[in-house]
Amino acid sequence: MEIRPILSALLRSKTGAILVAVQVALSLAILANALHIVSVRQAVAARPSGVAAEADVFSLQIRHLKAGSHQQQLAEQKSEAATLRAVPGVLSLANVSQMPLTRSGSYTSIAATREQEQNNGSAALYSTPDSLLKTWGLQLREGRDFAPQDVVEVDQDTSEEFAKVVIVTHALAQRLWPDSASALGKTLYFGTGAKASASEVVGVVERLQTPGAQLKGDGEICVIAPIRYTGGTDSNFTLRAEPGQLERSMRAAEAAARAAAAPTPVIVRMKSLADVRADRYRADRGLSGMLVAVSALLLLVTASGIVGMASLWVTQRRKQIGVRRALGARRVDILRYFLIENVMITSVGVAAGVLLGLALNQLLVSQLEMARLPAGYLAAGAGVFWLLGLGAVYGPAWRAASTSPALATRSA
Repeated sequence: MEIRPILSALLRSKTGAILVAVQVALSLAILANALHIVSVRQAVAARPSGVAAEADVFSLQIRHLKAGSHQQQLAEQKSEAATLRAVPGVLSLANVSQMPLTRSGSYTSIAATREQEQNNGSAALYSTPDSLLKTWGLQLREGRDFAPQDVVEVDQDTSEEFAKVVIVTHALAQRLWPDSASALGKTLYFGTGAKASASEVVGVVERLQTPGAQLKGDGEICVIAPIRYTGGTDSNFTLRAEPGQLERSMRAAEAAARAAAAPTPVIVRMKSLADVRADRYRADRGLSGMLVAVSALLLLVTASGIVGMASLWVTQRRKQIGVRRALGARRVDILRYFLIENVMITSVGVAAGVLLGLALNQLLVSQLEMARLPAGYLAAGAGVFWLLGLGAVYGPAWRAASTSPALATRSA
């Protein structure tokens, strides 16, 4: 079948064809970018926090109604830790200042030298007198864990003492000493100038996300310091339960904490790390769901438009189809005519959609710092709309091909 007669017919009645092509172009541009955004957000939400087996980890906060002295708080924290460690199903526990992914936490400025004028950014500061490598299952890249003699006990109300040794993430080590093969033995400064505190790096972990879990490199810029702080009313712990025993361990830990504090009332708050992750990425999941729904709606609307336009063309060409059938055209010839016609229209829409999709992505990159749209999304989108167009037009085209010559040429 020659393309020229089909093209001539389209040019004589081009309004409908233009509308379908425009609809395909807009849908393709939006669909490709929407699905790319969904993919990016899902990848962000799936980033490893550095904590092994997150489903078995939870946090427990004990809030006291009144703060005691420095020594009283030290004894209280150690007693609470011993009580929680004895809870059935608890494999490990650490007193820790904050949790990853919580979107709220403590950060400190860092620098590679005391003399530099500006610091190298901020790092999340995890303070603990225990082993986070054990409780969180952090992967030690090089160096060692903290020893008992490394731990310092600091009253935040009266002292600014800081730990002499720290463990850092690989991302922080790469930022401060990019040309060094190892960060062990390096001195990390908290701030700049004469008053900056200095600590020796004794270990490097593969990764640990900050409470904010920021994008790019900032999300893993963390420092772990062996410090037990007093001066507040809260005792914060992170616990690892036996696999599959999280809920039971959480209930038992809460009951043990309340019983140990009796008759003094305390407020106990708990949250699993899985729930913390779900809260952190709730907006991302909502955005992804909305974009998927919009994409599905666009496909439905585009398919409906093609079906409606093809049905209209069949009705308008009823006598023409009958004459062609009477002159010897087979059903497959009529069917092929409408399918080729649709492919031509869809191809124009796809070509325009690819250009429009690239332009839309460029706008997103410049205004929202989105990632570049991979060509695969546009290629896949083009294939989807070609198949969608063929599928949508097949029904009306088959009805047209099934029309008998006598019925088609009968006057209304």
